[in-house]
Amino acid sequence: MDNADYTAGAVRLANADLTSPETLREALRHEPWWAQRVTESDLRVLREVAAGIRRALAAASNGDASTLLAEANELLTAHPPRPRLSDHGAGWHIHVADVDAEPAVEMAAVAAWGLAQGVVRHGSDRWGRCAAPDCENYFLDTTANRTKQFCSTRCANRVNVAAFRARNRE
Repeated sequence: MDNADYTAGAVRLANADLTSPETLREALRHEPWWAQRVTESDLRVLREVAAGIRRALAAASNGDASTLLAEANELLTAHPPRPRLSDHGAGWHIHVADVDAEPAVEMAAVAAWGLAQGVVRHGSDRWGRCAAPDCENYFLDTTANRTKQFCSTRCANRVNVAAFRARNRE
């Protein structure tokens, strides 16, 4: 994983449904190493981490840099990265926790580090909350013109189709 992946991991965790190990596995489907091992005890830790990331992203979305700073630093203090160089068949890369660590330990460190690296790389004004009325997800806007409004194509399509249908009813 590289820092961009860590940032995506932080956003993915913030937006994940953490009601059960199964719903977390679905959110982590692109990370089978964690998804296959996640347990109910991991959820307890990750719910707190996700809440901290959401507070940080809400602060960034609202232009509150001091709260963003405080929340990100709190996450880094509680879940510090412990970098480890690795080459287990995937080429040289860095893990932010021991490879044998519980999934929650590594995912929490990835999320804390990813949030911090995302702020360093993109600043505090590139984070947003989905504009779909029934969605509470956050996103990182990496578009050139800074116009991203939705967390996904699905939400954008749903809002645009609803607006189209409303116009046609009139």
